[in-house]
Amino acid sequence: MSEHTLHVKVVTPNGVVFEHETASLVVLDTTNGEEGIMAQHAPIISALQISELKVIDEAADSEEIIAISGGFGEFSNNQLTIVSDSAERAKDIDVERAKRAKERAEKHIAASETDDIVRAQTALLRAANRIHAVTGNK
Repeated sequence: MSEHTLHVKVVTPNGVVFEHETASLVVLDTTNGEEGIMAQHAPIISALQISELKVIDEAADSEEIIAISGGFGEFSNNQLTIVSDSAERAKDIDVERAKRAKERAEKHIAASETDDIVRAQTALLRAANRIHAVTGNK
């Protein structure tokens, strides 16, 4: 790892979802807004939104998108660790399944048939985020 790259690891209760040694930039959506992390960034710990995590490796000319369901990120010593309840690489997301989950959540919210509207809204956000991670459309 050079002084111009950082190590990225995304961890869930089920284990490591993603790991990359030579990222040049990571863009994440914190509860305080969008944050870009590059090598030598000041140490930071931040809560994350239900959002996409973008890992860019300029040397390899690649970008990896990971849908996360919130959590937190910690960066120090050129290592960024993301801890989330769930995370999926865009290439592994079943878009049709995510669309069905989105439709179910929308129906629960519209019909007010749920005793936990916050849970339904969170499910809707997660499904829309997964779809956007793959297609770019919410």
